[in-house]
Amino acid sequence: MKKIFNRLAVLFITANVFIGCHKLDVPITTQVTPSVFPSDSLGFIQTELTPYVALNGYMVQEYAFQQRFSTDEGIMTAHGGNWFDGAQNMQMHYHTWTKDNGYVNGNWGWMSVIVSSANQAISILQTTMPEGANKRMKIAELKLVRDYSFFMLMDNYGNVPLDTVYGDFRTRPNVPRAQIFAFIERDVKSVLPDLSTDVNTATYGRFTQWGAYALLAKMYLNAEVYTGTARTNDCIAACDAIINSGKFKVANRSEYLQAFYPTNGPTAVGSKDEFIFAVPYDATGVGWYGRSASYPARYDVPRSMGRVATGAGFNFFNLPYTPGGPASTLPEFYAIFDDPNDIRNKQWLTGLQFRPDGVTPITITTTNKGYDQYYSGPTPGGAYTFQLDLKPNIVLRQDIANGQDPYNGVTNGFDVGNDEIAWTMGYRNIKFYPDATSASRNQNNDYPIFRYSDIVLTKAEAILRGGTATGGATALSLVNSVRANRSTSAPWASVTLEDLYKERGRELAWEAWRRNDMIRFGKFEGSWGYKTNKDTYRRIFPIPQSALSVNPALVQNPGY
Repeated sequence: MKKIFNRLAVLFITANVFIGCHKLDVPITTQVTPSVFPSDSLGFIQTELTPYVALNGYMVQEYAFQQRFSTDEGIMTAHGGNWFDGAQNMQMHYHTWTKDNGYVNGNWGWMSVIVSSANQAISILQTTMPEGANKRMKIAELKLVRDYSFFMLMDNYGNVPLDTVYGDFRTRPNVPRAQIFAFIERDVKSVLPDLSTDVNTATYGRFTQWGAYALLAKMYLNAEVYTGTARTNDCIAACDAIINSGKFKVANRSEYLQAFYPTNGPTAVGSKDEFIFAVPYDATGVGWYGRSASYPARYDVPRSMGRVATGAGFNFFNLPYTPGGPASTLPEFYAIFDDPNDIRNKQWLTGLQFRPDGVTPITITTTNKGYDQYYSGPTPGGAYTFQLDLKPNIVLRQDIANGQDPYNGVTNGFDVGNDEIAWTMGYRNIKFYPDATSASRNQNNDYPIFRYSDIVLTKAEAILRGGTATGGATALSLVNSVRANRSTSAPWASVTLEDLYKERGRELAWEAWRRNDMIRFGKFEGSWGYKTNKDTYRRIFPIPQSALSVNPALVQNPGY
């Protein structure tokens, strides 16, 4: 299944796709047009999969990074100048991003391409495909891909253009967020009857009715943020549609970690029960604009636990490459993993590291200077051997961009240094377990967008926020139903919104929902790591300069 999206659709993603990246109201141009497209089953499949391949593009990298590094969940510092990446990671952490930030620009462009690609595919199928239930279902799916893309745009950028017609080249202004919300809600509801209710290998990676209800549930849960009006009962109704379907269940404790393995998918342990809608990844695929990037191990695994030179460490994960390892979590986020009986603790690499036997230490041999770049003793080249010990704190030790050194009084840099002390900073997340089967950095782990346990916690939160409980369930019983499959500790006796906020962090770590949650819970203006900025306007990102340049009708978001 994973290979289908790449093999059938990638041929129709040409370099011209990128033309539409920075302007929602300019549709993409590909080889797939009604005038040249054959009206046969293979052609229809190729057309309908093109937007799905576009969705695959930035999801696990740029998009997840924007959601993660702007929160307490993650941080990616520079190491001796490497990974500074034009200050985009620093700006995410400090909440000082501008309209030129790489993630801000890249994700706007990526989301816009998905919308344009879906508009084009819808137009082609409406023109060339024979009438019938199959046509209605395919068009409904494509509208859901477009609606989900509008949801991401609305969530991240607030007021955005509403472009739904392929071939209309007029420039459009960005419209109020509430108007985007209303359009998505109306569009999803209009196609619900045409979507499949099946949950099997044929519908995996596609939008079904259950994916549509999950999107509605997410919108309604955040409705007060988007529109100023709470929609808790509507949220509960959308959750109930999924819960009462009997199609999904919370994966049990022994299956939770396996749900995110490189082998996950429609028939795999854990993911087959939990994944309502997921983006399939194939390590050999090319994907959108030559990209199908899923590189979690590259960023999260310490260098000394990947392929390493003799004596420098141990290839714990049997990776065919040496990972960069610049990303980690922050102590504030890891602190919520405070239940020693919780299986979700095992998604982290922390403290002293051992080989797979659990006894033999992973040791690193370097020099005194290689271990500590500030070593000033008599033997900088002398051998230094130590056991790999991942520390929780991130300590900024130099500012390469300004040529300054925090050890000499400068503390506003974003560089931890390029020695072994630096490379052992931060606890690492390996939820999307490193893929030793891939010959490259790309991984086969599919990426869940909507997951059943999230829906259960969403219903619980809606009840806590004033919604009417249904089906005999309470917020407490719902949360405990998830926890019973994650921890052997006793069930909770009570639950507050703060408890639920932490539980969502434990359950959905590294799944690109932390920013969304922090804003809804009023946490986004807090302080973590080195971040102290409390500007509320940063709950949405600026309209990128690249978009403003090509579409003069756009109006910049307040504060930028």
